[in-house]
Amino acid sequence: MGEAGTPGPLLGSGRTADVYALHDGWVLRRDRRGYGDAAAEGAVMAHLRRHGYPVPAVRPSASRTDLVMERLDGPTMLHACAAGTLGPEEAGHTLAGLLRALHAVPGREDPGTRVLHLDLHPDNVVLTADGPRVIDWTNAEEGDPALDWSTTAVILAQVAVSAHPLAAPARPMLDALLADPSPLTETALAEALRRRAANPTMSAEEGGLLGATGELVRALVVRP
Repeated sequence: MGEAGTPGPLLGSGRTADVYALHDGWVLRRDRRGYGDAAAEGAVMAHLRRHGYPVPAVRPSASRTDLVMERLDGPTMLHACAAGTLGPEEAGHTLAGLLRALHAVPGREDPGTRVLHLDLHPDNVVLTADGPRVIDWTNAEEGDPALDWSTTAVILAQVAVSAHPLAAPARPMLDALLADPSPLTETALAEALRRRAANPTMSAEEGGLLGATGELVRALVVRP
């Protein structure tokens, strides 16, 4: 099997990419909509892995669409919560710990900044036997950790104010996330909401929830 030319069986699909099995414990994630840069994403993941952050191993690539990485065994945090094998409070605390650990890693380009995931939510955390691993670094950039905390809070709050089947557990998950002292600020929250509104994969219905989403996060914890 050629890694990029002839992938193996389809393992799963998301809003923008498909994941295929490869040989010897690797997978191919292929971007089908052209939103990301797989080579840049792989470089960020390799940087984080060198600093001990829990991400899959990656193979070097110059491709903008194809990322070859270690195959992970285990459910996503989202699936574990839906199955009742992981409580929402534990999930929220785990997300907070992953954010805090991530922001201890210096930036690749400017060590004075920090690496931001900017899409850290339960479906981007795989619960392996060795602990949680964070996937999908498409949105990663370097900057202020407050924006990362705000982004995760917005994603959880948006589910909490919706009619989604996981709306009920999303609220205690959000409460647990924000119970951990964070650098979240009003400025960062406003930017996270702006970026969320501009997300091309979000439906009009989801976009319509952003007002209530911001109100919920502000009601929990926002500093000037």
